[in-house]
Amino acid sequence: MLKANNMEESGANHLANLKRLAYFAAVVETGSFTAAAERLGITKAVVSQQVSRLEREFRTTLLTRTTRRVTATEAGKAFHERCALILKEAHDAFDELGAGVTEPSGTLRLTAPLDYGITSIVPAVTEFTRRYPRCKVDAILSDQSLDVMSGQVELAIRVGWLTDLNVQARQIGAFRQLLVAAPVWQGQVSALQDPQGVAGLPFVANTLLREPTRWSFSRGELERQNVSVHAAMSMDATLAVREAVRYGAGLSVLPDFAVAEDLAAGRLIQVLPQWALPAGGIHAVYPTARFRPAKVRAFVDLLQEIAAAARLGG
Repeated sequence: MLKANNMEESGANHLANLKRLAYFAAVVETGSFTAAAERLGITKAVVSQQVSRLEREFRTTLLTRTTRRVTATEAGKAFHERCALILKEAHDAFDELGAGVTEPSGTLRLTAPLDYGITSIVPAVTEFTRRYPRCKVDAILSDQSLDVMSGQVELAIRVGWLTDLNVQARQIGAFRQLLVAAPVWQGQVSALQDPQGVAGLPFVANTLLREPTRWSFSRGELERQNVSVHAAMSMDATLAVREAVRYGAGLSVLPDFAVAEDLAAGRLIQVLPQWALPAGGIHAVYPTARFRPAKVRAFVDLLQEIAAAARLGG
């Protein structure tokens, strides 16, 4: 009997602490107890009392209070990051419960690399919002990877090779790396016998890559050649590298989705097409969580549907 009473008391304490997390998070995000109370639909006194009790119980100052504004201390900022993830997961859990009876809705926050975002994610977003009119999309397209655990996004599209093992991922496609140049280089590149000849030509390096001037080529199962190229110029954006190559600045290695239209239109040519470079994957990456909102699942399903259609069309 005593053990049962202790379990009930523990459960009540955990429930109270969960409410305090919501109160504390609201104060940090709004910057005042008054605004937090308005957001939560309760009195300012309740918010202030519960946050103060949270600080007393853990003997930590979480907020710095002034007459004009309330700000989080260093400990408060760290605690708020964890609170935001916990509260988001709880919100997602309720979304998951309702997913079976409602279509995807709400704002989908995602990030993707700029090049893949423009060529593939923008068309997918357009189709997604047409298919699910109750959804909006807030997309951050950047060659600088946004931390998916930051709480700013619900979904990240990663192009390349996954290195973070603390996330959950689902492969939605793949891509080839192609050595390309402008047609003005046709005379020099057509004379190349193997990849070693590339080392003598100017190269446009993409500094977003781990080793932008070292490349491993293969032909068949047995032939391998590693080449170190000369970087005539370096850029930190894939689309900028593509533009430099278009203008004849030199050769470069670019993903197939970024150069497909240029190759088809003759604005670029593939160099040494009989030699292959390592292929990469395209993954949907999620924050570590048990539940996935219907809008996230629906968008990833759509990306896989588009990728499958492209493979069949190719």
